[in-house]
Amino acid sequence: MQINEPKTNWFNFISTVIVILAITLSLLLAPHSSQEIIKRVLSFVTGEIGMLYIWFGIVVLFFLLIIAISPFGRIKLGLQNDSPEHSTLSWIAMLFSTGIGTTILYWGTIEWIEYYQEPPYSIQSRSENALKWSVSYGMFHWGIIGWALYCFPAVCLGYSYHVRNELSLNLSSACRPVLRESARKMPGKVVDILFMIGLLGSSITGIGLTTPLITESFGKFFNIEQSFGLTFSAIALVVAVIALSVYVGLEKGIKKLSNINIILILIIMVMILALGPTKFIINQGTDSFIFMLKHLPEMSGIGYPSQNKAFTEKWTIFYWAWWLALGPFVGMFICKISRGRTLRQLILGVLFFGTLGCTICIAILSGYSLFLEQEQGMGIVDSFNNNKHSVVILVLTSLPLGEWILPFFFLLCISFAATTYDSASYTLAAAATIKLKPSEHPARWHRVVWAVVLGFLPLVLLLLTHLTGENDQDSVLLLLQTASVAVSVPILLIGIIMMVSLTMLLFKYET
Repeated sequence: MQINEPKTNWFNFISTVIVILAITLSLLLAPHSSQEIIKRVLSFVTGEIGMLYIWFGIVVLFFLLIIAISPFGRIKLGLQNDSPEHSTLSWIAMLFSTGIGTTILYWGTIEWIEYYQEPPYSIQSRSENALKWSVSYGMFHWGIIGWALYCFPAVCLGYSYHVRNELSLNLSSACRPVLRESARKMPGKVVDILFMIGLLGSSITGIGLTTPLITESFGKFFNIEQSFGLTFSAIALVVAVIALSVYVGLEKGIKKLSNINIILILIIMVMILALGPTKFIINQGTDSFIFMLKHLPEMSGIGYPSQNKAFTEKWTIFYWAWWLALGPFVGMFICKISRGRTLRQLILGVLFFGTLGCTICIAILSGYSLFLEQEQGMGIVDSFNNNKHSVVILVLTSLPLGEWILPFFFLLCISFAATTYDSASYTLAAAATIKLKPSEHPARWHRVVWAVVLGFLPLVLLLLTHLTGENDQDSVLLLLQTASVAVSVPILLIGIIMMVSLTMLLFKYET
C-alpha cells in the first residue's frame, strides 16, 4: 500500500477538465450545429487525410517487426535481472481485456452483415461474392495492423519509462528526443492534454456500444422494455464497478477482472462452438482467414484505393483512427504491466495474442450468426436492419440453453467494460501525475474522478441524439465513430514524433 501518493499534475488535470466541459456545453447548448460540425470533421478526416492513416498503420507494423527481429528486440524493460511482474496468462488477459472489451462481442457478431449489405469494390449486395469478403474484412479490421497501433505506443513509452528511467508516464516523455526541453514546457503539456482528451473522446465509442448490449441482455432476461432510464442505469452500474475496481488498485481490481473476462468469454465461445454448428463455424472461419490473407493488399487500402474509396473511408480509415486514438491509452497501460519483458516479447506477444484472440472470436460469432442466416433462415440480416443491438441477443438465445447464456453474457459485458475503462481511468490519472515511479500508482481519488467522467460523456452524446431528434441507431453510431476519428488527428501527429524519438534513442544508446 502506498503511504505517500504521487502528486497530481494539476495543470494537465484542470486543463483537460476545462476543455471537456467546454465541448460538452457546446454539444448540449447547440446540439444541431454541433452535430453538423461533427459530421464535417468525419468527412474531412476520412476523405481528405484518410490515406495518412492507411500508410501510418502499415509503417508502424513494419517498424515494430524490425525492432522485434533486430538486436533491439533483446532490450529488457527494466533491469537485466528483473522478471515479469505478471504471469504470461494474466498479462495476456489484461492486454486483451483493456484493448478490446465488449466491442468485439458486438462487432464480431454483426460486422459481417454491414459488409454483406454494402460490400466493397461495387460487388452486388447480399451476393455470394459479398459473403466471401464480409467475414474476412472483419478479421482484417480486428487484426495485426490494429494491434500494431496499440503496441507501438507501448514500445515507445516502455523504452523511455523502464529503460531510460523517465519518471513521467505520459506521451511528452516519449517525444523528448524531438521536442528536447520543450517536452517539459508548454509544447509537452499540449501533447499530454491532447492525449487525455483523445482518450476520453475515443472511450465514448466503446461505452456507447457496450451499453446497449448490457440493456438488451438484461431486458431480455428479465422481460424489461428498453428506455433511456435503463440505459442510464446500465452506464451508472458500469461506472460503479469501474470506480470500485480503480479504487482497490491494479493488482486486486484490473488483474482479477481481466482473469474473470477470459474465463467468461471462453465459456461463451466454447458453448457456441459445442452447442452450435461446430463444423460449419470451423470451416467458415478457416475459409475467411485464408481469403483475408490472399487479399491483404486490397484490404489494406493500398492495392486498389480508387476502386474501394467509399468503403475504405467509411470502415478501414474509421477503424485505424479508432485503434490509433485508443493506442496511447492501451499502450501506456501495457507499458505499465510489461516491466521485466523484452521488447521482442512485448511486440510479438501483443501482435500474436491480440490478433489470435480477435480472429477466434470473430470466426465463432460471425460464423454462427451467418449459419443462422444461411442455413436456418432466421432472417438475421432483416433483424439487424430493424435493431442492430438486439441481433447479438437473438443469436445467443437461438442456441440450446441460450436463455442461460444471457447471464454470462450480461456479466461479461459489465466485466469487459469495467476492465477497459478501469484501465482508461488508471491511465488518465497516470498521465496527470508527476513523477510516477514503476512501483507507484496514481492517487485513488484521482482514478475514481476519471471513472465518473468516462461514464458522463456517453450520456451527453446519447442525450444529444435525443435533442436533435436523430436517436436512431445509425445516427448514434455515426456520432460514436466521429468522436474517435476527430480525436485521432493530433494523436497521428504525435505518433510520428514518437517514432522519430524512439529511433533516435535506440541508435544513440543501443548501438
